Amino acid sequence: MQTKPFRIGTRGSPLALAQAYETRDRLIAAHGLNEAMFEIVVLSTTGDRITDRALSEIGGKGLFTQELEDGLLSGDLDFAVHSSKDMPTVLPEGLYLSTYLPREDVRDAFVGRTAPTLMELPQGATIGSSSLRRQALIRRLRPDINVVIFRGLVDTRLRKLNEGQVDATLLAYAGLRRLGREDVPTALLDPRDFPPAPAQGAICIESRIGDTRVNDLLAAINDRDTFDAVSCERAFLATLDGSCRTPIAGYAQIDGDTLTFHGMILTPDGTKAHEVELTGPRLKATEIGARAGEMVKEAAGPGFFEGWT
Repeated sequence: MQTKPFRIGTRGSPLALAQAYETRDRLIAAHGLNEAMFEIVVLSTTGDRITDRALSEIGGKGLFTQELEDGLLSGDLDFAVHSSKDMPTVLPEGLYLSTYLPREDVRDAFVGRTAPTLMELPQGATIGSSSLRRQALIRRLRPDINVVIFRGLVDTRLRKLNEGQVDATLLAYAGLRRLGREDVPTALLDPRDFPPAPAQGAICIESRIGDTRVNDLLAAINDRDTFDAVSCERAFLATLDGSCRTPIAGYAQIDGDTLTFHGMILTPDGTKAHEVELTGPRLKATEIGARAGEMVKEAAGPGFFEGWT
């Protein structure tokens, strides 16, 4: 019988903490456990500490996970809660993404100061975004727009926006909803025209392979639709060797036993893009994502990827 609290690793941002508490509360409800059986352990990551440069310049997505993964591997943590889109496609040996919570809204939220929508921004306006995917999609739709690097917590970005540093910014709507900030967006972007990052809107839990005590606990809150959809999207990303250096979008939807995937790769300037859409049985989610990745790689040709890394 478990006598010590389960130690849940998380970053310390308001959004990360909201995700950790949601995970804890779902486990309490699923197992009828006392709140005292869970301890939230906050760790500062390199990605949290360096906010003045793009992730692609300082090492990519792993900067938000390394300290948490070190805690898992040492046994100091029982499991860690992450935003799925922050996770590298290759995890440290011995760790895996065992659990996904039900997915939130996948759309990107537009927050405009001088206009309510992307297409209504004045000519030559400035948008702040640190995401290469968002930058490329903005330039694809509005090549006249000036895009600048914009990192930091949600409130930091909104403060910079209100100070007039930029005309608009983009944020994940899922994160705003989890923070109770649904009032912030001035528009929501259609995922057909502005597809999300692979795994956007999904909370994942990372744990040790073979740790049956922890993984049996987590199995009760795993959402199978989200698990299959995100597995497909991450396979697409992995096939393209995706990182924060590459503008890649991908979104899988589940309808009964069927999975439909829409993926896109872009050049950073948004002038060239290749899309793919595949439908198949959800039982082959990973294979569908990998095949979609191979299809867009073949369509794009080797020259498409030059200069991305």
